[in-house]
Amino acid sequence: MAITVRKSFEEQLQELQDDLLRMGRFVEGAVAKAMKALTTQDIALANEVIREDDIADDLDVEIETKAMRLLALQQPMARDLRIIGTALKIVTDLERIGDHAVDIAKLARLLAHEPFFKPLVDIPKLAQLSLNMVHGALQAYVNRDLELAIQVCRDDDQVDELYESLFAELVDYMKRDPSLVEQATYLLFVAYFLERIADHATNMAERVYYMETGRLEQLARSHRSREEPTP
Repeated sequence: MAITVRKSFEEQLQELQDDLLRMGRFVEGAVAKAMKALTTQDIALANEVIREDDIADDLDVEIETKAMRLLALQQPMARDLRIIGTALKIVTDLERIGDHAVDIAKLARLLAHEPFFKPLVDIPKLAQLSLNMVHGALQAYVNRDLELAIQVCRDDDQVDELYESLFAELVDYMKRDPSLVEQATYLLFVAYFLERIADHATNMAERVYYMETGRLEQLARSHRSREEPTP
C-alpha cells in the first residue's frame, strides 16, 4: 500500500512539473511574439499576445491548485516539500513574465505607427539574453541542475550591464532631440520589462538552488535598486 501511495505521489509530482514546463514554454513564446510584434510593428500579433494572456492565468491557477492539493493530501516532507514549494514560487514568476509579455505587446501597438529613429539592435539582444535565462532556470528545475541554476544567476550581470547601457543611450537621445522623447520613453519601458523578466528568471534559479541545498541565498550580484522609467 505504501509503495502504491508513493508511486501515485511521484506521478502527481511529475505532472506538476510537466505543467510548469508547459507554462514556461508558453510565456517564453509570448515574450518572443511580443518582441516580434515590436520589431516588425505588427499590431495584429501584438493583439494576439494580449488576448492569449488568459491562457497563462489559467495555467497559473491550475498549477497552484495541483501543488496545494499535493501539500494537503500527501503531506510531503523535506526535499519533496521543497520541490512543491519551489514550483509554487516559480509559477508566480512565470505569471509575471507573461504579464510583461503583455506589457511589451501594448507598447508594440503604440510604437507601430511611425518608423524607429534608430535600428532596434540592443533591445532584441536584451530580450534574447532574458529568455535564455528563463529557459535555463526551467531546465535547472526539471533536471535538478545546481550548476545551471548558479550560471543563470551569473548571467543576470550581462543583462543588467546591457540595460544600463541602453538606458543611458536612450536618455542621451532624448536630451539631444526632444522630438524623440515619446518613442524613446516607450523603448525604455520595453527595456525595463525585459530586465524585469531576467530578474524573475534569477528568482527562479535561486529557488532551484534552495530546492537542492536547503539554503535560500541571493546568488546574483547585488545591484542598485532601479526605479521604473518615467515619462
